[in-house]
Amino acid sequence: MLRYLARKTTGWLLMIVVATNATFFLASWFLDPRSDYRTLRPVRTEAQIDTALAPYGLDPRQPVVDRWWHWLANIVLHFDWGSSPTGIAVNGEIGYRAVVSGELVLLSTALSVLVGVSLAVWTASRQYGWGDRIAQTVSVVLFNIPTAVMALAVVFVAIWLNQHAGMRFLYVAGENSPGVTGFWPVLGDRLLHLILPTVTLTLIGYVGYHLTQRALLLDTLDADFVRTARATGLTRAQAIRRHGLRAALIPTATSVAFTVPAIFTGAVITETVFGWDGMGQYFVETISKNDVHGAVATAAFGAAMTAIGAVLADLATVFLDPRVRVS
Repeated sequence: MLRYLARKTTGWLLMIVVATNATFFLASWFLDPRSDYRTLRPVRTEAQIDTALAPYGLDPRQPVVDRWWHWLANIVLHFDWGSSPTGIAVNGEIGYRAVVSGELVLLSTALSVLVGVSLAVWTASRQYGWGDRIAQTVSVVLFNIPTAVMALAVVFVAIWLNQHAGMRFLYVAGENSPGVTGFWPVLGDRLLHLILPTVTLTLIGYVGYHLTQRALLLDTLDADFVRTARATGLTRAQAIRRHGLRAALIPTATSVAFTVPAIFTGAVITETVFGWDGMGQYFVETISKNDVHGAVATAAFGAAMTAIGAVLADLATVFLDPRVRVS
């Protein structure tokens, strides 16, 4: 097992290195950090702008290979991912925003999987019953609602509930409230701000797990080992839970592992609607502000999350499928 993990991890590390370095050259060619200075007043000359960018390793007068070597040396020797064109450290931005997105993504993903798989087991054991048809209808409707519409709908419902309750217990913007101090008050305030974006991502995310897992479970019911279990006297629901679910969970576990990194950098709309300064927002900002180092660091973060997801998917497959364990 350790040898298997080491081989997989080494391969993904090489992929991260290649992808990150390729992204640096692409970002250096297509992003122009000088544009951030051209709108400033008083107007600066091109030479003044280039001189201002030089301390951050973004001087366009320097060959891109030299800039790349300086950037790579700082990462290898000091784990310093550089600065934005305005001097903001990329390390601090990535560290803070990864934590913000992590709170949102991990909780919503766990709830999406729990709700989706549980609902799939319940509906598969009641195939074509009224509960199955209602659950499928709701899931299909939610699946076709755009993320922005879903987020705004959740906001409007929260505002309505706050107004009728006569108090604000659901927060529609930001990840925390200013002026809150103390561990428990800060934790409680954070959880209250976490409710609405988590509900939004859960409503969007559980649908895929529900519909996919239901189809996989229904296919598994025709497998020999499930029919043998039912022949021993188990009901349809018992055969699904005890025998069919483990085998049908393999594709879902793989899907979950690869979904988490995508959500980290892709929850742009949800973070925008609810005012969360996470990785999705930062990804958009780095492009719009021509932040070469920030864009490269975001790409490296996404590649690292993908690698972690791939390793977790392999581990889940080994855990769930005894055939893979033996091989």
